[in-house]
Order: sequence, then C-alpha cells, then structure tokens
Amino acid sequence: MDVEIQINDSTNPRARFLTWAPSPCRIRVRNPAGITTPFVSLKISGRSTASGGAVQFRAGATGAFSDSITLTVSASGNTAPFFSAGKFGRPSSSNGDVTIEARSGTTLVGSVPVMVRIRKNANTLSAPERDRFLEALAKLNNQGTGRFSDFRDMHNASALGQAHGAPGFLPWHRAYLLDLERELQAIDPSVALPYWRFDKAAPNIFKPDFMGSSDNLGTVQFNPGHPLTFWKTDTVPGIKRRPIPAFNVNLAPPGVIDEAATLALGTQYKQFRGMEGNPHGRAHTRFDAISFLSDASTAPRDPLFFLLHCNVDRLWAQWQKANSRFDQAVAAAYDENPAFPVGHRLADTLWPWNGVTSRVNPPSAPGGTLAPSPGVGAPGLQPRVRDMLDYRGVVSAASRMGFDYDDVKFV
Repeated sequence: MDVEIQINDSTNPRARFLTWAPSPCRIRVRNPAGITTPFVSLKISGRSTASGGAVQFRAGATGAFSDSITLTVSASGNTAPFFSAGKFGRPSSSNGDVTIEARSGTTLVGSVPVMVRIRKNANTLSAPERDRFLEALAKLNNQGTGRFSDFRDMHNASALGQAHGAPGFLPWHRAYLLDLERELQAIDPSVALPYWRFDKAAPNIFKPDFMGSSDNLGTVQFNPGHPLTFWKTDTVPGIKRRPIPAFNVNLAPPGVIDEAATLALGTQYKQFRGMEGNPHGRAHTRFDAISFLSDASTAPRDPLFFLLHCNVDRLWAQWQKANSRFDQAVAAAYDENPAFPVGHRLADTLWPWNGVTSRVNPPSAPGGTLAPSPGVGAPGLQPRVRDMLDYRGVVSAASRMGFDYDDVKFV
C-alpha cells in the first residue's frame, strides 16, 4: 500500500508550507496493494528534525488539535480530508525539517516533507535563515535591474497618498509586504520576511553580516562577499543610513513607544491606526536626513525598511488578535468613512495591484497584479482593502494568506 498526502489540498511541492492557522490537507490511497478491505485505518503524525518545526492535526474544520489523528480512508482512492497546522512556538528553521507521515499499523505507507514557515524576529534569526533571506533579496534586486525596482516604485513620492495618512495605511502595507515576500519565495520558498522589533535592542540586525553597519558618512558597510554588497536602487549603488546621535544601535531607539503602549492606543481601529505616527514614523526618523529611511519616498531603497514595516504589520496582527478585529463587518475592525480618499475605503481595490491610473491615482501602476501563492488563494490578484484584514482565515478559511508571526498565537 502507498498513500498520497496533499498539503493545502495540493500536490505541488511549493504548497507544502504551514503556519499557525489550519491548512486543509487530504490523504488518499494511491496504490491499494495488500489491502483486503474497503477501508483502511491510517494514523497521521509528524516527525521533526532536532531543530525542526512541529505540526499538529485535527480531522475536521473545528475542534482541538493533537499530535496525531487516525482516519478511515477508502481503499478506492477517494481522498479523506484533515487539517494540519504548525505547533505554536515550534517554527521551522529550514525547508522540509518536519515530515508528515501516514502509517498503517506500524508500517510507514506515505510521507511528505513540510515547513512551518513563520515570520521571525530578525535579531534572533539563525545564520542560515538570515543568509537565505539576504540571498533572495539580492537576487530580486539583481544589482538594480531586477523585479525589486517595482517595489521601490510602488512607494515613491507620487504613490505616498495611496498608502499613508488615512486608514488604508496598514492594509496597503500588508499587501505590499506580502507581494514582496511571495516574490522572494519564488526565488527561495523557505524565506519569510523577518521583522525588526524597534522597541527592543536589536544589535544583530545592524552588523555587517546582516543589514550592515554605517560609517561616519552614513554609507552602509557589509562584510566581504555579503549578498547586498552590490545593492543598487535608482541607478545608484549602496545604501545611506545613519542613526541620529541619540540612537545607539546596540540599544532600543529612543522615543519609540513600546509594544504595550502601541496595543493600548485603543480597541477601535480609528484609535489604533494612530500608530502610523508613533511607533511607525518615529522608527523611521531614528535615522538622520541623509538616510533613505528618514523620507517615505526613499525609504524602500534601504532593505531595513521591509523589516521595519514587517514589525508594523506584526503589531497590527497582535492588536487584531487581542481585540478580535479580523472581520470587516465589525465597525471597530476598520475606520470606514465614504469621505476618505480612494484606496482607503473597505470596498476599494488597492493600487498598484488594480492597475488603475487616474487623476486620484499615480500616473503608473508598477509591478502588475499581486503575486499569487501555490498554497493559498487570498487575498487575490487585485486585493481590496477589506481583503487584507482576515489574513489568517479566522472569519473565513478561504481568506488565509499563508503568513504568520512567531509570537502571535492563532487561538
């Protein structure tokens, strides 16, 4: 007997990635040799490497997860559904470091390697995790000639009104980060965006083996052979970043409110979105005027920008979890007002993924539609503001976007 295990209801190896949210899976008998009954009992469990992720299972769409489940599967080849998720606190560190196995009695009859792919604190990444991220980012940039230029152009001076100063700030940047992350995963599927937790000391991020260290002129320096050595944007090589005098990069940046204060801004989105100023804006301005990060129109030229915004999105995710704010039908989950600019209302499609250029949109729409995922269908190629709220499928399982954070529990 031999069985096939499908992850995210797919046989595509690039769909074999889990988060803390339940993923639909299926199992079927592929070769019934040796089976003498119409049905067979199969035990499904996970096996991890020493430093690998951990998975858990349940038979139906609801109920508690456990380390293993037993399913009754037709010998005729019909699929039987089940659900799998990463076990919180046990993310993977590399692709395939946990295996989902199926056994008939004690006999292994099928297996599939998976990864619990989670966005992690950049300051605590392992060296291999860090280097895979940097290599993928460098390839996307391709010394200024690659796909990364679209992400730079999505956030230039003419585009700022689409993403700032109104309630769409958080949904727009969630889509932006997801688009970039999926492009990185097309290069290396094991990569997840890391975040810079800017209310804590993060000295490892500012070392020459990661985001680089700044000289007195604000030019970022890397170790020899570093993937970002030939980073180029706007036809200009290199990165400008210089901390303000009060910011010692071995310590937390001064003046940035901490996570607890951010989450305490209010239980309604119209209150919470004030975090666009502090901590978000304050984190940007912990670097002086020559720094790309200090100006929203140039900030994406520095890769640190994406770690900063990944933390902004993580804070929103923490707030959503703490206040049950995933449902766009709940007034407190968003700040809806028909008077808000185009792109900031729940039903509005998001530029540039909608391809719309007009009087109220920038004159171009770089990058095309949002990158699809082999494992999930959301938020779609042309997402709306409302599509970006239920990122882990709390309200609707079909809304899962395939990312999670290492410190945001699912339940």
